[in-house]
Amino acid sequence: MSWTTQLRKGALELAILHALNGNRLYGYDIVRILRRYSGLMIADGTVYPILSRLKADGLVRTTIEDSPDGPPRKYYELTDVGRASLDEMNQAWEALVSSVEELRHAGHKAG
Repeated sequence: MSWTTQLRKGALELAILHALNGNRLYGYDIVRILRRYSGLMIADGTVYPILSRLKADGLVRTTIEDSPDGPPRKYYELTDVGRASLDEMNQAWEALVSSVEELRHAGHKAG
């Protein structure tokens, strides 16, 4: 697996939580939102295992509703635990990005 694939995979959970923040969406809506951002282009099937894991961890809840356009849809939304986890993840993300940027621009040399 390439480095960029690993990086994107790690960031997708955070991106999905952001897509759901304040929204109630079904799976394909989440995929469409993420596809708006070039670094987050994903296959349809990629988002569902992540959503299942987020549900198992208590970060999202689901409801199933009839759809006028076909079969019933499963909607996802953040739980209170999910919102708190998103806040914690954002803090960790910001600290990581800040540290990497500082190191990148510091010009450190070995020795």
